[in-house]
Amino acid sequence: MGCQNCVVANQPEQPIEFKEFYYQARFVTGLIFFPTVCVLGMIGNILGIIVMCQKQMRSSTNIYLLSLAISDCIKILSDVLYFLVILLSEVDPSTGNKALGFVYPYAHYIFNASLCVSAWLTVSVAFERYIYVCHPTRVKRLCSISRAKTISTTVFVIMMVFSVPYAMRYKTIEVLQNTTQSISYDLHLTDLWANETFAKTFNWLHYFVRSIIPLFLLIILNTCILYGIRRCRLGRRKHRITVMLIVIIIVFLICIVPDAIMSTCLGLGYYEENYLARGIREITDLLLLINTGVNFIIYCIFNTIFWRNFQELFCPCCITPGFYIEDSNVRRLSLIARGSLRINGNRRSINDDKLLTEV
Repeated sequence: MGCQNCVVANQPEQPIEFKEFYYQARFVTGLIFFPTVCVLGMIGNILGIIVMCQKQMRSSTNIYLLSLAISDCIKILSDVLYFLVILLSEVDPSTGNKALGFVYPYAHYIFNASLCVSAWLTVSVAFERYIYVCHPTRVKRLCSISRAKTISTTVFVIMMVFSVPYAMRYKTIEVLQNTTQSISYDLHLTDLWANETFAKTFNWLHYFVRSIIPLFLLIILNTCILYGIRRCRLGRRKHRITVMLIVIIIVFLICIVPDAIMSTCLGLGYYEENYLARGIREITDLLLLINTGVNFIIYCIFNTIFWRNFQELFCPCCITPGFYIEDSNVRRLSLIARGSLRINGNRRSINDDKLLTEV
């Protein structure tokens, strides 16, 4: 059996040490956890998008969270493709091998681009919350809905374009097996990525943009927000939205750090690495997937406005009577989170605790 442009499989395979660990990790994560988290995460993000598209949910913060949910859906779709490839590899190895060869290069780009988008949207919402808490007099000027839309769109465009080289990282090679005379498919680095100087330079640049700089900024902003809350001398109940965003940021930090260590400190890549590195990648990629699917649960726990709108849309019979203010009021009231406001040149105190419950 002949084949044009085939590579003859006469090279020895990479060392098989930790090969069993890799396949076990791939089986557990790819066939058990990935589909479960993908289904629940996709449902949660879609429900979150529907709720945050409601008129009463319009605010600059929710624009960022809406954009983050869209980015998370894109990331989950790439993981769904990976799950299907792993499933095919177990059911029909020949078809799974072909699917891996033609799907993985594009899924790899979507994976990295969506991670960049999510990281900088998280930074954007953290910076906005920093303005709300630490510089409330600047909220009206800096935290408008139109500005949030512009920033979110800019983040999407820049990060998707910036990650384009990852779409050119792998090429699919037809391999002619000497023993069976059958054709299989393998992934090789392209000439661009075979250039060690380019590969190292772009990898470090991308890891700085995707992980290191966002982590550094999030730690600083989180610290400032927590300090600002203490200065406000308002209880956690009066800062539920801020606490919610802090939880989102902390979850992001926990899930992104292992991948950042793998990519930067250890300098490990993906498909071309040894079995130990690829097995650990399966686990760090699962953490990244969990990060994309957990935000809906956080919204429901901490954001009473989100939860109320979710109930009104999907379960009206579950609504319990209680105090409720629209998100537009929340945004306006965040300006007085420190307990006072100058009106017509006179300082007037605001003492109604109910008005501040959602700052």
